[in-house]
Amino acid sequence: MKFIVETSARHVHVTQEDLETLFGKGYVLTKKKDLSQPGQYACEERVTVVGSKKELAGVSILGPCRKATQVELSLTDARSIGVAAPIRESGDIAGSGACKLVGPCGEVELKEGVIAAKRHIHATTKDAEALGVTNGEIVSVKVDTEGRSLVFGDVVVRVSDSYALAMHIDTDESNAAGCGREVYGEIVK
Repeated sequence: MKFIVETSARHVHVTQEDLETLFGKGYVLTKKKDLSQPGQYACEERVTVVGSKKELAGVSILGPCRKATQVELSLTDARSIGVAAPIRESGDIAGSGACKLVGPCGEVELKEGVIAAKRHIHATTKDAEALGVTNGEIVSVKVDTEGRSLVFGDVVVRVSDSYALAMHIDTDESNAAGCGREVYGEIVK
């Protein structure tokens, strides 16, 4: 059973409080486009992520607001700006990298929250059954591309009926596999 493999570029998730610090009191995110995961969307708003060496301007915010502000970068991005970004599942930010976020109305100093997202598969309960996997299971996924096919190990399966079936990798991983616009993967055991 094959599933779409999507490239997740650098982005930021913010709390309502941090959003208001960056963009002004009472600010509401502006939806640009829906993402593949139900209820998730890319926003018009962008921020600058500042590390100890340099900064990344124009980094997209994804909505809706979350309980904790989190910055997801590729390892290349993180190294280039001088930020430590451990490989973690989304939401696991305790003790992760620090940075500063700069918006048009203010700045937020993050003591933690910068991660390189662990590659993962989103699956519904029905999808997981069809794939023969369970929540939290670590699998390998073969991606066939022109001249750069490879097998990604250490892929965590995340199961929830609020998900849509898709695998997410970052830009470093996408480039390593030569992924184009539409790429599919399959679990190999």
